[in-house]
Amino acid sequence: MTDTRETCLAIFGGSGIYEMPGLTIEDERDVETPWGKPSAPVTVGRLNGVRVLFLSRHGKGHSIPPSDLNARANVAAAKMLGATDMLSLSACGSFREELAPGHFVAVDQFVDRTKGRTPSFFETGCVAHVSIAHPVCSRLSEEAAQAAEAAGAKVHRGGTYLVMEGPQFSTKAESELYRSWGMDVIGMTAMPEAKLAREAELPYAILAMVTDYDCWHEDNGAVDVASVLAILGQNRDKGHKTVGEITKMIGTERTPSPDGIDTCLDYAIVTAPEARDPKAVEKLKAIAGRVL
Repeated sequence: MTDTRETCLAIFGGSGIYEMPGLTIEDERDVETPWGKPSAPVTVGRLNGVRVLFLSRHGKGHSIPPSDLNARANVAAAKMLGATDMLSLSACGSFREELAPGHFVAVDQFVDRTKGRTPSFFETGCVAHVSIAHPVCSRLSEEAAQAAEAAGAKVHRGGTYLVMEGPQFSTKAESELYRSWGMDVIGMTAMPEAKLAREAELPYAILAMVTDYDCWHEDNGAVDVASVLAILGQNRDKGHKTVGEITKMIGTERTPSPDGIDTCLDYAIVTAPEARDPKAVEKLKAIAGRVL
């Protein structure tokens, strides 16, 4: 089944993610959403014929810490600019020997340990409950994994990402606890981003680049920013090539998510039409206009 919309891939990552060969930049959009401004202006362009949106998640120059990210505005901005799919590129720590620094993990599950972050677009006045039993799009995740392999990366398919609050790294006791729970990687940004992408009916995938072994590994010691940045720098070209490869794979004629993500709001809104707050509904039209 072919979607009638043109493919538009939103890519959330670090500063400079859009500095790659072959990208034609068409515009830089300063978006105002019902939930405020996103972390940075959105770069709009085309790569291998595919419309792409790039957002520097932490702002230009990495000025916004994880706890202060306006994830609702970030996701809403992508949706408002026509995104049909969303790919997150994220650094992470590893809880497994085989998930070594420099490797990529196509994460498929999350455990959310964040505190105080607003996890939903739907609030008092219009309530919805979406399923995130399977929080990533199986199609987009596999395309991302194949793209990273084509770019020369070592890729692990599947894995559970524990989302911590930050901005500090783990204590050793926490690191050992999360390992005992069976977690695979740890990071600070994937939640509530993945939840919000689902509410916006955006198929979501995440490629997490391993930069360290958190602090459980006896031979590697504690995490430090210098080593994290070094690994990110070494893998910069692979990240850029991955984005190029995935645009070749997904093409301009969009295929809907096989997981029903594009229509997940059909039966999710539980507030009766006559009980909905008009102001809340007006805000929600930015991400849920299809059903409202």
